[in-house]
Amino acid sequence: MSLSPLCDWDDAFANMKHVKDSAELPDFWAARAAGYRADLTRGGHRLDLDIAYGSHPREKFDIVWPDGTPKGLAVFIHGGYWMRLEKAHWTDFAEGARAKGWAVCVPSYTLAPEARIHEITAQIGQAISTAAGLVDGPIRLSGHSAGGHLVTRMLCSDSPLSGSVSERIAHTLSISGLHDLRPLMHTGMNRTLNLDLEEARAESAVLAQPAAAAPLTCWVGGGERPEFIRQARLLSDMWTGLDVPVRCEIDGNHNHFTILEGLKQPGSPITTAFVGPVPQEGP
Repeated sequence: MSLSPLCDWDDAFANMKHVKDSAELPDFWAARAAGYRADLTRGGHRLDLDIAYGSHPREKFDIVWPDGTPKGLAVFIHGGYWMRLEKAHWTDFAEGARAKGWAVCVPSYTLAPEARIHEITAQIGQAISTAAGLVDGPIRLSGHSAGGHLVTRMLCSDSPLSGSVSERIAHTLSISGLHDLRPLMHTGMNRTLNLDLEEARAESAVLAQPAAAAPLTCWVGGGERPEFIRQARLLSDMWTGLDVPVRCEIDGNHNHFTILEGLKQPGSPITTAFVGPVPQEGP
C-alpha cells in the first residue's frame, strides 16, 4: 500500500505554469546566447566551444575567456530538471563574471532518462576537473535549479571531485537550487528521472555531510514557487553548524527565470555573490 502525497508536487515544481509566456523562453534564451557568442567573436574576445570532457556527445563545455589573465575559473551549470536544455542556451550569462576577469565554463551533460541523476553528478565532477586543468587559480561554482543541485553535490563528502580540485573551490552559489530530491518522486517528471528513494536520498545535499569549508550561498527569488524558497532555506538551515559559512538570500520578487538576469551585469549583487566584488584600488 502506497501513501498519497500530501500536496500537489507537480504544481509545486511547475515554474513555467506560473510565469506568463514562459513557453517562449527556451527559444529566446537560445537566440540571445547565439547573438552574444557572435558579438564576442566580432569583438575579438576568446571563446572556446565544445571542449570534450568525456566520450558522450553531450560531455562538452564552452569557456568564455576574459580580456587578460583569468583571476580563476567560474563554472555555471544549467538547469532544466536534468532532462532539458544545453550549454548553448546560457552563454550570455557568463558576461558578468567574464567582465570581472574570470574564465567562465558552461558545460552540457547527458539528460535523463538516458542518464540517472547520480550519473549526471559524476559528469559534472569530470567537467569541473577537466576545466580546472585548463584554468589556474580559485574555482567559483554556480548552478541554476537542477544546476544548483549539481554544484552543491560537489561540496558533499562523496563529491566526485579530487581533493586537489575541491581545495580550489572558493565559493559556491546555488541559484534556485534543488537540494532535497525526495519530493520529486511524487511528480510526473519522475517517469523520466526514475528516482527511487535510495538515489533521492543519496543525491540530496540536505542529507549529506559537507566535505569542505568553502562558503555556500543559496540564492532564490522572492517571487518563485514556495517550494524553491523552502529548498534554499532548507540547505542553509541544515548546513549551518557544519563548519560551512552558509547564507540564504531571497532576492526581491524575481521568479525562477528573471533571477538569472543579473549574471550578465558585472556589478549586480548576484554576480558579486558568484565571483566576488571588484577589488578596490589603493590610494
